[in-house]
Amino acid sequence: MEKDYLIQKWLNNDLTKEEQQAFEQLDDVALNKAIIDNASHFKASQFQVPASFEVLEKRIEAKQHPVRKISWKRTLLQVASVIVLGFAVYYGFFFDQSTTVQTLAAEKTTFSLPDTSEVTLNAASEITYNEANWSKKRSLQLTGEAYFKVAKGKKFDVETSAGTVSVLGTQFNVKQRNSYFEVSCFEGRVQVTADTIIRTLLAGDSFRIHNGMVESLKIDNSNPSWTNNKSLFNAAPLHQVLNELERQYAITVTYEGAKKNDLFSGGFTHDDLESALKAITTPLDLRYNIESDNIVILSD
Repeated sequence: MEKDYLIQKWLNNDLTKEEQQAFEQLDDVALNKAIIDNASHFKASQFQVPASFEVLEKRIEAKQHPVRKISWKRTLLQVASVIVLGFAVYYGFFFDQSTTVQTLAAEKTTFSLPDTSEVTLNAASEITYNEANWSKKRSLQLTGEAYFKVAKGKKFDVETSAGTVSVLGTQFNVKQRNSYFEVSCFEGRVQVTADTIIRTLLAGDSFRIHNGMVESLKIDNSNPSWTNNKSLFNAAPLHQVLNELERQYAITVTYEGAKKNDLFSGGFTHDDLESALKAITTPLDLRYNIESDNIVILSD
């Protein structure tokens, strides 16, 4: 029998008894059996064969044009962010209409608040308030020093970094400079809140905190002296007096002596630097030298 014919039938497992005997007589029967036996141990890769060319074509198109899934969570977050931003802009435009009044060194200013309350701002000071919301909440933030003549009405709050002063209608002065906080009442009554300290001041009362020390004083003038272009001090440290001199004259004062913390009682005018320097240095036995228009050197 023909060799190729027998091998083909053997592969198809279709040999007759006579053909099987002839196949076993072939020279390479052992090799053929070994090849088939080893081939049976191979495992084809797992993949799916498309049922037809049409299915394959659709699969290729699907890969070329991937479908994008819409993330509703992401979309909602984007919409929410737009709403929040819009509200912030609306709120900022219609409700957060803050007004700031500021003075430079050697400058004072007087202005009226929406309720006709009057404010006089001392040199190098700043006040911020919400004009649009003023009728509902009379509150402002102060840095520096200011004198208030408050129109009667709802509670009036002056907020500083050192404490809050609350009144209904009165005249008072608030000073907050670094570690110094002072409130003086000239008419009516005010309440001062500083951390755990709460004090009520009547006309003629003054209250101050300096470096953690609390002190109550009496005053006999009808308004703050600085509104009349004069600074008065009652046992104030020299460095505090010199700082005020710098603010009122827009100068720089240099002093490296041993009397920085000596107490000074007295005052100086705001319109004559030479006279102001003499008023400060004479009681403390100091010397001064005006180096230029804005530099003053003090020495012991």
